Amino acid sequence: MPDYLNAAVEIAREAGALLAELSTQPLDIGYKRRADLVTVADRRSEALIVGHLRERFPDHAIVAEEGGNHRSSSDYCWYVDPLDGTTNYAHGFPMYCVTLGLAYRSEVIAGVVYDPTHDDTYTAERGAGAYLNAHRLHVSRTEKLGESLVATGFPPFASNHDLNVQFYFRFTELSHGIRRAGSAALDLCCVAAGRFEGFWELKLNPWDKAAGTLLVTEAGGRVSDVRGRAFNLLGDDVFVSNGLVHDQMLGVFAAILAERAM
Repeated sequence: MPDYLNAAVEIAREAGALLAELSTQPLDIGYKRRADLVTVADRRSEALIVGHLRERFPDHAIVAEEGGNHRSSSDYCWYVDPLDGTTNYAHGFPMYCVTLGLAYRSEVIAGVVYDPTHDDTYTAERGAGAYLNAHRLHVSRTEKLGESLVATGFPPFASNHDLNVQFYFRFTELSHGIRRAGSAALDLCCVAAGRFEGFWELKLNPWDKAAGTLLVTEAGGRVSDVRGRAFNLLGDDVFVSNGLVHDQMLGVFAAILAERAM
């Protein structure tokens, strides 16, 4: 296990250094769909990561955002986002990262999120805790939703923004506020680090959440979907919290979902 995590950290930091270098150059921006950007930095970072993973772990499967996948019959699969927060990156907003998560039989066992802007490396191993650089992470101990800071995201490819707007509006009334920073992986890290009490998003790909959800659970938090069902790496939505406000937030989700059903 340490070899997997150490390798992931080395690769993520190398990819992050590449992103930082490319951020000073003119960007070639394309679109996968409306408002869903992709840049040459995404593709070069992914090529670097996938190349290293295939060299070090040739039998492992790889699922990467920009299509640099590698099929395998192995029980091990890497989930790779070479640039989480592409829109931020393209606009010069310093909220982006590289994230790699390793799953064994669909259970995430190791993950890294590297934030090159702040040179912060978030790491977690199943059963061994979560860390920011050399410091052990623990979720917030805030017990009341009314004293909480929470976060969400609105991915451009999601079709249920109207539902999330309702969630957003209600939690704005019930909490200290909501942040929408544009990098789900870093939002998950912020829950693990105790900065946010909760985070949800209604449409996340597995590479966005693999490492971050492990960081949250290893920091003492709780992970489910917005209906309270068990977390599914391959499912759409994700909801994480410090555990203490989880049921309170689930109650809000449930009330809004019930109103819509009527």
